[in-house]
Amino acid sequence: MSTVGGDRSATEAAGSLSGPGPVLPLDTEAVLAPASGDEPGDIGRGDAPKIEGRSPGQIAWARLRRDKIAVASAVVLVFFVLVAIFADLIVSAYGINKDQLFQDQLDSLGYPLGYLGGVGGDHWFGLEPQLGRDIFVQLVFGARTSLGIALAAALFSTIVGVIMGLVSGFLGGWVDSVISWITDLLLAFPFIIFSLAAIPIINTLITGSVQKQPSVESRIYVVVGVLVTFGWMSTSRLVRGQVLSLREREFVDAARAAGAGTRHIIFRQLLPNLWAPILVTFSLAVPQYVTTEAALSFLGIGVTEPVPDWGRMIFRSTSFVSADPAYAFFPGIALFLLVLAFNLFGDSLRDALDPRSAR
Repeated sequence: MSTVGGDRSATEAAGSLSGPGPVLPLDTEAVLAPASGDEPGDIGRGDAPKIEGRSPGQIAWARLRRDKIAVASAVVLVFFVLVAIFADLIVSAYGINKDQLFQDQLDSLGYPLGYLGGVGGDHWFGLEPQLGRDIFVQLVFGARTSLGIALAAALFSTIVGVIMGLVSGFLGGWVDSVISWITDLLLAFPFIIFSLAAIPIINTLITGSVQKQPSVESRIYVVVGVLVTFGWMSTSRLVRGQVLSLREREFVDAARAAGAGTRHIIFRQLLPNLWAPILVTFSLAVPQYVTTEAALSFLGIGVTEPVPDWGRMIFRSTSFVSADPAYAFFPGIALFLLVLAFNLFGDSLRDALDPRSAR
């Protein structure tokens, strides 16, 4: 009996019914042969890009560099920091001493001659009314005062807060209750009212007399001490909450099962997982201390003469704001830009360190 399709074989007939054509034999030599220009030993080592793992710090740094707000605020912060560090060189190049007075350039009422409070080529930001000091020089050295006190207070308060939070969260029990009670007690104090009462008393105890004024260094130490005393609680509460969550995690239980001691668990297991919130807290605490230090100097209980300070400059400018608004403008805008840059950078840093952030 003849098959469908005449002289075609059964294999060809099956191929025509099930596919487009006959099944061709497999050329095994062509498949196994290496590509042109490649050696047999190069198989699997082509030009494909290598996949490299990145640490959380590298990921955060990459996200920060892509954030335009973070870059702009970082540039402003670096500018202010460099001004504070090289204040002496800047003033030396400017050619005017911070204690130099220009009384001959004031009118009979004590106001600077010229426009905008004496702004010109010799005095870029004008002169202080009545005193005749150069405002630019005062601003440059005032940046050192404000940033120095704020950074010192933020550093020490962060250290105290981290220690208290670690101890409270890790040990728990009555230790946690005592530290939490102290934290609540200090948070209940109104800071400004307490500072108005405490700082003069502390200064009197240092000098031993109400008539004497402590040295500039002593006043700075007192201001930093008061800021640290009332500034560590927020960091402590943050660290305590994180430790309460982390101490029940599997990696901590594994470290305990392996015989690790308390020191190893705290410094090798807990702290590496806390550096991101601690860093963000520090970056956001600095602008708070900048404004607080300026407020204390504004009230007359912070840094006093002859140390330049932005808060005291703003306080003195309130008496001349109607006749010489430039005197209030320059320290005010400097304080505003510094605090704004710190806040924006702190927010960007928090977003960069948060793996759940969409930015």
